Amino acid sequence: MSHSVSDPTFYRSAAEAAAAPPERLAYVAAFDRSAERPDAMAVVDVDPDAASYGRVVGWTDMPGTGDELHHFGWNACSSALAHAGHDTDGLARRFLLVPGLRSSNVHVLDTVPDPRSPRLVRTITAKDLSEAAGYSRPHTLHCGPDGVFLTCIGGPRGDDDGPGGIALLDHSTFQVLRAWETDRGPQRLAYDAWWHLNRNVLISSEWGHPSMIEDGVVPELLLGNEYGHAIHVWDLAEGRHLQRLELGAQHQMALEVRPSHDPEATWGFVGVVISTEDLSGSIFRWFLDGDEWRAEKVISIPAEPADPEVLPPALQPFSAVPPLITDIDLSVDDRFLYVSCWGTGELKQFDVSDPAHPREAGSIRLGGIVERTSHPAAPGLPLSGGPQMVEVSRDGRRVYFTNSLYGAWDDQFYPDGVGAWMAEADVGPDGGMTLDQRFFPHGDDFRGLRVHQVRLQGGDASSDSYCYR
Repeated sequence: MSHSVSDPTFYRSAAEAAAAPPERLAYVAAFDRSAERPDAMAVVDVDPDAASYGRVVGWTDMPGTGDELHHFGWNACSSALAHAGHDTDGLARRFLLVPGLRSSNVHVLDTVPDPRSPRLVRTITAKDLSEAAGYSRPHTLHCGPDGVFLTCIGGPRGDDDGPGGIALLDHSTFQVLRAWETDRGPQRLAYDAWWHLNRNVLISSEWGHPSMIEDGVVPELLLGNEYGHAIHVWDLAEGRHLQRLELGAQHQMALEVRPSHDPEATWGFVGVVISTEDLSGSIFRWFLDGDEWRAEKVISIPAEPADPEVLPPALQPFSAVPPLITDIDLSVDDRFLYVSCWGTGELKQFDVSDPAHPREAGSIRLGGIVERTSHPAAPGLPLSGGPQMVEVSRDGRRVYFTNSLYGAWDDQFYPDGVGAWMAEADVGPDGGMTLDQRFFPHGDDFRGLRVHQVRLQGGDASSDSYCYR
């Protein structure tokens, strides 16, 4: 059973999404590492025909300080076309739900009537989240069958060691309803979650508890292989754990999960930050093999040798800079996978037309721990940070990316300061990427704040599930 919905940005299929009018605005989470000023939602003009192209054209401060805005998302998406668990009449892609990873508050911004000036209409407090769901430290959210799924890495107090999991929020009122899990099995660590709607399956990943990430990477925990190194398969309707897919203890920090956009497909990718064997980063593919889900490594990106004198203290003993795979994104047509190598300052593009055998199709270098590669728009400005949060337009022709990971981790790997910048690359019809020299908001454009996740007006490659072919 499906309900009547009228939002034109709810697309029946990936092809319909790609053919829709392009995005004109990008929403960018900006945060103050010192927690002395409010974090903010910056609005960037991404219309290449506009006089204000590449500029910040809107700004909304959050209430209070110390949120550290992280991953955020829409209250509703194309998956609403097949939802049967609630009333979708009048449901629209209107509100941005914006979690603070440090504060555990979730701010609700209304992008109507003026999408350039989102209005704060509600704050879901840390107390609301803890009392109703038993979670804290909200990280990632997606619109789902029974409500908004909000992944959280912490337990009820915010400073404890979990277990983390998923809180369920009402689509319309944003009230925290409950913890989503009914039987979590062996799952204790949490990070991201996505699903295969037609298979009634949710996939979740693992990072670490708040104490493991709060002040940067803890070397003893990393070398002891104590960060997350598995993904989990769940019954989506029941919230019941089905399988744990071990990636290997050396593959530390299994972060972003990106399922195929094809509703009939049974595969996806997860990025792994680092191997304790050789400092490489990797991409695993999960897939359904008969009646069992499996995971296999399909991409390995090696560390690069480096002079210890130019490395931060945490890396000096290794005389190498790891790629540090901190984000991945899969184009809506399932053709290209983008991999952020935040340590080496590289954004890689892989052709995954055959998901079991990816091949590299393009690469861009900006920033990086060693190279500090400049943008062609400012060739004399060495850049800190590297491609980190990456977002792909629905038609797959534009890739946007920002440079900050998480405040404490920024400081650990870029101790001289990470700055703030955002870039855009144009994608060729057969792959390959070219930086747009007109698009480079940076530094004071973001009022001294660091920038993290990007969401595109009307949806993007990581915001929607499609229900039909």
